Order: sequence, then C-alpha cells, then structure tokens
Amino acid sequence: MLRVTDLTKTFGGLKALGGVSLHIPEKRVLGLLGMNGSGKTTLLNCINGLYEPSSGDIQLQGTSLLGLPTHKIAARGVGRTFQVPKLFPRMTLLENLAAPFTTGDASDAEVYERSAEWLNRVELYRLRHNYAEELSGGQQKLVELARMMVAQPKLVLLDEPFAGVNPSLALLIIRLIEAMPERDGCSVLLVSHDLTSVYQLSHNIVVLHEGRVLAEGGAAEIRSNPDVIEAYLGA
Repeated sequence: MLRVTDLTKTFGGLKALGGVSLHIPEKRVLGLLGMNGSGKTTLLNCINGLYEPSSGDIQLQGTSLLGLPTHKIAARGVGRTFQVPKLFPRMTLLENLAAPFTTGDASDAEVYERSAEWLNRVELYRLRHNYAEELSGGQQKLVELARMMVAQPKLVLLDEPFAGVNPSLALLIIRLIEAMPERDGCSVLLVSHDLTSVYQLSHNIVVLHEGRVLAEGGAAEIRSNPDVIEAYLGA
C-alpha cells in the first residue's frame, strides 16, 4: 500500500529525516515509535503533502505522491488525523463529517448515511447537531477520526490518537483501529507514545531515532532490542 524510500527532509541546517525507508502492506497496521524530535510527525507531514521531502520517494500502491498538493493526496486515498484535532468549531458534527464530500457527487442521502454510520461507530450520534467546539478534547479526536473515515481512505495516518484521551475513549479508539484493516479495508500508520497500544495493534513496528530507522520488527523483537531500550531509557 505504502512504500517510503530513502526519504530525507531538512529545515535549513537541521536534518529532520535522514534517509527513512519503510513499507506497509495492504490491510496492515504499522506502528511508528520514537522519542520527541525523532521525525515521526515530519514523516507523516511528508506523506500527506504538508511538507515537500528534500529527497527520496513516497509511493501509494506503486504511484509516487511527490509534488502533489494535500487535497490531491487525500483524493488518492490518504487520510490523516493530528495530535491536536483540526475541526470546524462552529459547525455541527454532521456538518464536519460532510466536509469531505464537498468536491464529490454523493447525494445528500448518501452523505447523511455515511456520516450517521461513523457517528454511531464513535458513539457520538446523539450529539450530531452539537457544535464541534462543545465537545471534549477526546470527543473531538473521535469526530476527526470519523470525518477522515467517511472518505473511505486506503491509507490512514494517525498521529498520537490516544494523547489526552480518557481511558474509556482510548479503548473505543483501539477497537476502531483494530477493525480498520478488515472491516474498512485500509492500511494504518500509527504514531503513538502509548507503547502498550502500539504493541497490541501493530503487525509490524518501526522505531525512529534522530531522523533514522533505529529498529524494525514485531512487538516482542522491539521490546527486547537493546538499541531501542537505550534510546528510550538511556545506556
């Protein structure tokens, strides 16, 4: 589904990414770990077009995304959530979820049906006529997740979906992510500092350190990797 090859990104004299390569098969979850400043969010920003990579390539199903603006990358099937939810605060939840349909030809009935389905899945349908600004931070993350998923993306980029979320909402988000590969047919790139959730959800894990891939493997392999332990805990 996604192949990143030798990706670099520099900001002046700072090299945020120093030749990152990774791939995600179809209907799989790849966990992305790393300390603050390791390049995780920079990588997501390059994939969905917020940043232009300095070099390297990003391919979605064999087709390069380089040079495309964010809306065209989204139209090709890349969805994205952010550490801090980016909703339209003075629009209702239904209006927020209708936003991805503004450039398509879906009927009003189809827009409502898909929006209602996802508001039910995130357990917020009862608040469908509330403004987004009236929700808690965790609820706003659920709405942002639902708004991304109504567009039926092929690849989902999740940036710290559990940050600032209470335990009950975090469990709901975990269930939603678990269902994405099979029920929703998409691949997931999951960035989180919640190691337990990443270990539970990911088919494979990549660890970034200072803009480079430090380790890659399954949960058990990553847990016991001495380089990863040193990077997180010190020598």
